[in-house]
Amino acid sequence: MKQTVFETSRGARLKVSAMGFGAAPLGDLYERLDEAAALATVEAAYEASVTLFDASPHYGNGLAEARCAAVLRRFPREDFVFSTKVGRVMEPFAPVEKPRDDVVAPGFAGGFPHRARIDYSYDGTMRAVEQSLLRTGFDRIDVLLIHDVDVWTHGADYERRYGEAMEGAYRALDELRRTGFTKAIGVGINEADVASRFLREGDFDVVLLAGRYSLLEQPALTEFLPLALEKKVGVLLGGVFNSGILATGPVEGAKFNYAPAPEDVMERVRRIKAVCVRHGVGLRSAALAFAAAHPAVISVVIGAVRPEEVRFNAADMAADVPSALWADLKREGLLAEGAPTPA
Repeated sequence: MKQTVFETSRGARLKVSAMGFGAAPLGDLYERLDEAAALATVEAAYEASVTLFDASPHYGNGLAEARCAAVLRRFPREDFVFSTKVGRVMEPFAPVEKPRDDVVAPGFAGGFPHRARIDYSYDGTMRAVEQSLLRTGFDRIDVLLIHDVDVWTHGADYERRYGEAMEGAYRALDELRRTGFTKAIGVGINEADVASRFLREGDFDVVLLAGRYSLLEQPALTEFLPLALEKKVGVLLGGVFNSGILATGPVEGAKFNYAPAPEDVMERVRRIKAVCVRHGVGLRSAALAFAAAHPAVISVVIGAVRPEEVRFNAADMAADVPSALWADLKREGLLAEGAPTPA
């Protein structure tokens, strides 16, 4: 698998695979997973030459971090880049909180029985990092991201949380970067405009953007991705299947942004898939090739819950896609005219 050596503005080097491993599903996102299968999935990713593993305390209240690390600790530490996030502190003595119904961010079907408390303060960030180290057994974390400071997650409380994050979490992560504990800091976020705001107001190395730049929608193309190029920020793209529909196709029950896909989205995907079929290309392969083609993108982060899914993802990532497919998608108004496509 292709590897990219990304150098931050401070000279730190991160060797990341074109396809990263997204651990959100390992936190029992949609269903409670078999433990052995979950661990085998992480091992399959490592065996497929994946070098970037992205987790978060949010994913199953720490379960995804623990599952990833249970496997990765078997291998030399310099063989992989481990990314995790701050913004939630676990409280093991408190009951698990039910997901809110006024925001879009998903809850989890399982995970550790610990209550997550949102905390973007300096002290809360340091505590979150400490808890991640205890769950993983690592002595350092390569990439630390401020997680979910957006309207998607916080609704009307977004502005207050953004201020808290810049005053507290950003200051803590910058300190950890200066001391060498972490190589890169950034944000993990669901909204392109908020990602742009962070880049304008802080000094970040990477951004993990979920769902806002895909074969289905490209709002990040207008401001965020050009800004990332200008500031030499490495972009990790998550959610390139829009939480399901670009992987499954427009089937009954297909998910879009963690909810059943509306009919207009289903119809657009039908049209995209029809173009792919004409060119003999799988929808998944087209989605991955498109996401990886933007010059700001250093890795496309994809989840899996079974070893065979990792192998399928790697094969789809390596598939050839003819340039005529992109031309047809643009001609039919299904792809932004200015979107970079594979050479």
